[in-house]
Amino acid sequence: MSTMTASAASPTFLRTWLIWTAGFLAFPIAGLAGAAVAGRVNDPLAALLGGIVTGIVVGAGQTLVSRKRLDPRRWIPATAIGMGIGLLLGAATVDYGTSLGELALMGALTGVVLGVAQAVALPRHTPMGWAWAVAMPVLWALGWTTTTLGGISVDNQFTIFGAYGAVTFSALSGLLLHYLLPYRAEAGPASTQTRIESKA
Repeated sequence: MSTMTASAASPTFLRTWLIWTAGFLAFPIAGLAGAAVAGRVNDPLAALLGGIVTGIVVGAGQTLVSRKRLDPRRWIPATAIGMGIGLLLGAATVDYGTSLGELALMGALTGVVLGVAQAVALPRHTPMGWAWAVAMPVLWALGWTTTTLGGISVDNQFTIFGAYGAVTFSALSGLLLHYLLPYRAEAGPASTQTRIESKA
């Protein structure tokens, strides 16, 4: 019985990772929201405002699929601020261009600011939280690269990469999140009863 209890309490990696990866659906929704509010990312105001709105939706989606590992009171504002300032920096640096190289650089620069903001918003007990900040520039650049190579019409100057990039980003960031904050099922009444019976 005690073995069964230990198994039930161990991290359910696959399920948790799949749930986080399914959170890629928040990205196209976030892109639509950003475009509805700010339009094309073709000037500083559009980049900043569109990034903030997109960040709010992405941050909310990530907290929903994090299985309570991320605090929405910290994560959503951090993602909104990081996305807004990061997209402004990245888009302005490449002069709002949409070539593969320009979008990869824009993504990397967005990821620099976003990664730092989100790393600060991780739970305080997170070991090696800085690794999140280091990974975001790479993963954000990869998201834009995958989207561009997938044939998405990136010339429309979206605030965030499309579904191909979102799936890639979510799958890889889910592995990193599990490493930094492995999910552990909370012990419920059933498991408590099992422990009592095993002692008896």
